[in-house]
Amino acid sequence: MSNNIDLKKGLDLPISGKADLETRETIVPDVIAIQPSDFKGLNARLLVKEGDRVLAGSPVLADKKATDILVTAPVSGTVEQIVRGDKRKLLAVLIKADKNPEYLDFGAKDPKTLQAADVKEALLKSGLWAGIVRRPYGILADPEVSPKAIFVSAFSTAPLAADTEYTLGNEIEALQAGIDALLKISKVYVGIRSTESRFAALKGTETYVFSGPHPAGNVGVQISHISPIRKEETVWTVSMPVLAAIGRLFLDGRCDLRRKVAVAGPAAQNPAYVETLPGLPLKALSKFYGASAEGLRIISGDVLSGANAGANGYLGFFDSTVTILKEGTERELLGWAKPLRTSRYSCDHSYFNWCLGWLKPSRKYDMDTNLHGGPRAFVISDAYYAKVLPMDIYPLYLIKACLAGDIDKMEKFGIYEVLPEDLALCEYIDPSKSYIQDIIQNGIDLMLKEMA
Repeated sequence: MSNNIDLKKGLDLPISGKADLETRETIVPDVIAIQPSDFKGLNARLLVKEGDRVLAGSPVLADKKATDILVTAPVSGTVEQIVRGDKRKLLAVLIKADKNPEYLDFGAKDPKTLQAADVKEALLKSGLWAGIVRRPYGILADPEVSPKAIFVSAFSTAPLAADTEYTLGNEIEALQAGIDALLKISKVYVGIRSTESRFAALKGTETYVFSGPHPAGNVGVQISHISPIRKEETVWTVSMPVLAAIGRLFLDGRCDLRRKVAVAGPAAQNPAYVETLPGLPLKALSKFYGASAEGLRIISGDVLSGANAGANGYLGFFDSTVTILKEGTERELLGWAKPLRTSRYSCDHSYFNWCLGWLKPSRKYDMDTNLHGGPRAFVISDAYYAKVLPMDIYPLYLIKACLAGDIDKMEKFGIYEVLPEDLALCEYIDPSKSYIQDIIQNGIDLMLKEMA
């Protein structure tokens, strides 16, 4: 039986360029990248060297402290390059992929017959443990700590995000196997969009139906309404693509990270879906943005909280969306004195076109990256941020506590309940042009440092 939660606060951005529900092609790139930065909290130790042969599922990285936590190869092939940055920081491991992938065999198992320790061992050896995120702080889950619950959001409300019903609606068997495995560890909560969702058929879970605007699909928002995180409590979150991969591990005995990825955005040409793997070079998507990426911003993830990867970057491990925007480099002469802007969107109805929006609420806008102004005095009204954040916290005071580095106040105002993505809309509507997600991440990093 489902529980219904109707969220009133939030904002759905009317941005153009939604991907058609059509998979245009399957892309098996020549090179796949494994990026340690995708896995927050991973203190990476390299397990391979250039020239080594790997199979899909072979260990490539390990955590220096928790050595049983591995990151494995998503493809078979040869380690082509170890990419390092300043002070020899490990940035990526590039694997030249085989045309016909070979998988390391972990052995098919029925998760219903396993114990919790067996499930953990299978996830650790396959590298899929790295896909489990611990809250608070959004870091790798600790195998030695039992969570009070595991949360899965079966939909995304982020702008132009991949439609989970389309990408994974035909993989119910794998998703159910993933649920069965996680149930051996803890109770599992699943957030769905409606009772008509295909994922409502998943068994063994406690299901909640969330309606309302973005960020209703954020797992952090769902946790805050189902079972808020308190001090000393730990929960785990698992994304739908990772849940499907966990299911395939137990059904087929191999680490299979294939996923459908939405290529979308106002600057995307014929936006649609491709089937590929995490670590995909984004230049392999050039047919979606033309011969040159000059003047474009290519984001791995959604437009609000994704990473600016660029054409030379790679698809993140947790991402199922690539967003292509035009860089907003143009400056408007006396823009502040032009309230009649029919091509601009304003969430505060600052332009006269808001009345036209009432006549045509489905209108979409070709948004770009222009901030339309520079940094200015910090807004002092908590109600301003709270209108787009459906969580029982005080976002303004939390942001100020993070800026001040005041741990006591950060705890008091909700640092345990949020990740930067949860306040992405606060950053979008912020008249001060502050980088709120960076502020929250800096606060989390301080907590991790001081609480270690």
